[in-house]
Amino acid sequence: MIPSQKEWQEALIQRHGPDLQERFSAASAAICGLGGLGSNIAIALARAGIGRLRLLDFDRVDITNLHRQQYKAHQIGQYKTEALAENLREMAPYLSIELVTERITEDNLSALLDGVDVVCEAFDDPEAKAMLVNGVLEQFPSVYLVAASGMAGMGTPNTIRTRKITKRFYLCGDGTSDTANTIGLVAPRVMVCAAHQAHTVLRILAGEFDV
Repeated sequence: MIPSQKEWQEALIQRHGPDLQERFSAASAAICGLGGLGSNIAIALARAGIGRLRLLDFDRVDITNLHRQQYKAHQIGQYKTEALAENLREMAPYLSIELVTERITEDNLSALLDGVDVVCEAFDDPEAKAMLVNGVLEQFPSVYLVAASGMAGMGTPNTIRTRKITKRFYLCGDGTSDTANTIGLVAPRVMVCAAHQAHTVLRILAGEFDV
């Protein structure tokens, strides 16, 4: 049986305290890219009780995604936005979810990301990463940006860390590994980086800005 919204909120308050949970419940985050990073970020933030998530991706679930992304075999072929929303509602039924099933470009970035508190960059493509980071920093000076760089391969996960680049820009990862020069993306290392990003978002919302 699904708990009532009151019961759900009371459980979150018991875990986080009323003041912190009020901050989480009032906050909104955009997750740009719903692959290994983005799908894991979304689940962590949903479980923490964030109030609103905007999920942005134009791609569909593929069998090659299943080893590291938070989708199920029966969801192959579905849009990632719709599949992830389905999974999130199973674990956080009162979460407000906004779906944007289109590619983010320089031309539409401003409209697609308007009105959120934090933007999470979770793209695979380096050019798309750079476009998003530059666009957010230039067009949304009051928004926090949490991006990722480097989580590929079988190297130790202890090299993945969070750095504060500017007052509102945080970068998570090892900063060096590249899928072109390794065996690629392995689920645990990607999840470690995603956890850094999600926890950085929660720390920002809690008013903790150091790293």
